[in-house]
Amino acid sequence: MEQFGVRTRIVMGDGLDAMIGRMKRVFVVTDSFMASSGKADYVTARLDKARVEYTVFSDISGEPDIGMVTAGTSRMLEFEPDTVICMGGGAAIDAAKAIVFVARKAGDSKAVEFIAIPTTSGTGSEVSRFAVITDKDKGVKYPLVDDSLLPDVALLDARLVESAPPSVTADTGIDVFTHAVEAFVSTGRNDFTDACAEKAIKLVNHYLMTAYKNPGDLKARQGMHNASCLAGIAFSNAGLGLNHGMAHAMGARFHIPHGRANGILLPYVMSFNAGCAAEKLTPTAKRYAQISRLLRLDTSNVRQSALNMIRTARSFIKRMNMPSTIEAAGVTKEQFEAELDAMAAAALADSCTASNPQPVTLEDIKAVYRKAFTGKLP
Repeated sequence: MEQFGVRTRIVMGDGLDAMIGRMKRVFVVTDSFMASSGKADYVTARLDKARVEYTVFSDISGEPDIGMVTAGTSRMLEFEPDTVICMGGGAAIDAAKAIVFVARKAGDSKAVEFIAIPTTSGTGSEVSRFAVITDKDKGVKYPLVDDSLLPDVALLDARLVESAPPSVTADTGIDVFTHAVEAFVSTGRNDFTDACAEKAIKLVNHYLMTAYKNPGDLKARQGMHNASCLAGIAFSNAGLGLNHGMAHAMGARFHIPHGRANGILLPYVMSFNAGCAAEKLTPTAKRYAQISRLLRLDTSNVRQSALNMIRTARSFIKRMNMPSTIEAAGVTKEQFEAELDAMAAAALADSCTASNPQPVTLEDIKAVYRKAFTGKLP
C-alpha cells in the first residue's frame, strides 16, 4: 500500500498577523543568533503589539542535541502554552519538533498548535516528519521519524532569507537538491512524491544560482523557499537514502555543516547508485536520466544522461565555491582513516539508508567515503 500526506498547512508570504488573534500563551523557540540579533522580533514584536503572553527559549546553537531538547521540553511544560512558534533554520525547527514531540508525550500538550517559520531555504523541516538530534557524548546523530513531528502550519516568507550569506545559501541550496534527488529515486517514492521532487529540482535549477549571486532577489529567494518545502514534502513521504545516512555520520564526527556534507557526497553516492563504475547500469541510472530529461540535459544514452546529472551536482558545488571532497572540507587523512569504520557502520544503521534504491553493504559505504575523500569518480 502506498501513502501520501501533507498534514501541514502551508502559508506563502507574511501571514502571521492573521494567526496571532487566536493565541493566548505562546512558547517561542529560536536559536541564540536569532534572539541576540533581534531577528526574532519578527515574531515577538507582533506578540507584544497584540498583548499576547509569551516566553522565548533560545538555548539552541549549532546542531540540536539531547540536552537542548530536554531543557526546552522542561521550559515548555512549565509555561503551558497553547501555541508554539519556531523561527529559525533547520536546527531550530528540528529542536522545536523534538521539544513539542516529547512535551506531548510527557504532559497535557496535545492541543498545542505548532507553527514553523523557516529562515533558511534548505532543510524542508517545516513540512517533514523527520528531526535529527545529536548525542554529543556518543558522536551520533539520531533521525527521529514520526507523523506527530509535523508542524501544523509552515509560514514561508522569502524576506526572512534575504539576508542569508552566500555560503549559507550554497549549503542549504545543495541540501534542497539532495533531498529532491534522493526522494525521486527512493524505494518509497510514488507519483505524488515524484511530482513534488520534480518541481523542487526544476526550481533549484532555475533559482539557486540567482539566489547565490543576487541575495536580494526576492523572486529567487521565494523560489528556493518553495523548492525547499516541496522537497521536504517529497522526502517526508518517500524517504531519503544513502547520501543522508553518510552525511549524518560524517557531520557528527567532523562537524561539517549538513548541507555541505550532502553536497560533497552527492556525486559519489549517485555514481554508486547508478552503477557507473560497474559493467551494468542499475535501474536507478534510468531515474537519474529522467531528471536529466527534466532539466533538458539528457542524451539518447542512459549512462551519459546519468553522468550529466552527476556533473550537474558537481557544477553547483564548483560554482558556489563549496568543497568537493572530504579532504577539501578540512579533514586530514589521519582523521578520516581513524573514523572510517565507525562512520560507515553509523551510516549503514541510519534510518535514511534503509530507503536507498540500491542494496548497500558496509564495504560499499567505505568505498564511497574513500572516493569522496580523494575526489575519484568514474
